[in-house]
Amino acid sequence: MKNLTELHYFEVPTVMKHGLGAVNYLPEELASLGVKRPMVVTDQGVLKAGIINQVLKPLQEAEVFYILYDEVVYNPPLETVAAGTKKYLENNCDGLVAVGGGSPMDAAKAIGVEIAQGEPVLEYECADGKKPLTKRIPPLVCIPTTAGTGSEVTLWAVITDPARHYKFNVGGPLIAAHLALIDPLLHLSMPSWVTAGTGMDALCHAIECYTCAYAQPQTDAVALLSIEYAGKYLRRAVAYGQDVDARYYMAMSSMLAGLSYGAASAGAVHAMTQTMGGIFPVHHGLAVAATLGPVMEYNWMGEPAKYARIAQALGVNIHGMSERDAALAAVLEVKKLTEDVGIPTLTEMGLTVEDIPRLAQEAFNDPQTIGNPRDIDVKGYEKIYRRCFG
Repeated sequence: MKNLTELHYFEVPTVMKHGLGAVNYLPEELASLGVKRPMVVTDQGVLKAGIINQVLKPLQEAEVFYILYDEVVYNPPLETVAAGTKKYLENNCDGLVAVGGGSPMDAAKAIGVEIAQGEPVLEYECADGKKPLTKRIPPLVCIPTTAGTGSEVTLWAVITDPARHYKFNVGGPLIAAHLALIDPLLHLSMPSWVTAGTGMDALCHAIECYTCAYAQPQTDAVALLSIEYAGKYLRRAVAYGQDVDARYYMAMSSMLAGLSYGAASAGAVHAMTQTMGGIFPVHHGLAVAATLGPVMEYNWMGEPAKYARIAQALGVNIHGMSERDAALAAVLEVKKLTEDVGIPTLTEMGLTVEDIPRLAQEAFNDPQTIGNPRDIDVKGYEKIYRRCFG
């Protein structure tokens, strides 16, 4: 039972603007934020796909000076953040534009922390004994090119500390983007496997945040619509990448799922995959998708009524079902979706059953374990991982 005597809060510091061709408004939006020398933060994938040109063109036409930092790598490590901070300062930039998936957006947030605070982002890890953020990051516009992480609207950045083989969170309202500029046309060239992985990540955010201990009415509302959109449109987006309607609603699913994070965190899936990603070079969305079904199979007894509602959001006719059967129908429906969009297994991602003890212990140590809707210990994580390996 949620402690209703605690003071809960839900804050959205980010302005959200979206629509086909929204990126063309970037110069005006930067001007309204007072930004004259932005640093554009992206990665080689966005660069090589030519997507970055669709973002830079409006800046060039409006004669907006910009610096391009395209050295972000997947699961961005501390050195990537530090290099971006150095480039920002050396070029006297006064704002940030993040273009890409979660990695460029998280890297840009972390760069913003280092600029504002004047110290390495590691000093502000969300952990006991670390410093709280005290200053707002420089103006940041996030332009997602995938529909999954929702980082354009979350209060979090996830950064890798290579020395510990660990991905840590830094967050709070002061790290949030000032503007999320969501243009589904930028998503049309996304490969099907990326569409699948990122889309399942969005679905997982919504499911975990809807059922976790930190859920509240505001997050429940956006999470349910995110689940509904993902259930209806993800298969279409994977099957035919040029389906603009599917791309639009998956972009909205991702954004709504990002909002569902609220001021708190998720549950066992993200405890597992965030720690997994610090050890192995796995794609976060694919890892999430491969573990979501088994985690739901474990968790449904903690929130059976909400699991029944998830089944309904996914299009299952639960009329006449018992609450138990409806909850289990949600698990089955997610497993069907995972199979339909072609998610690889953990074995196919390079993990083995011999890795389970370490992975289970690391997941248990992750702070997101606390929010899980069913009590879980190391043995519980081992049980889930064994299910993941079949």
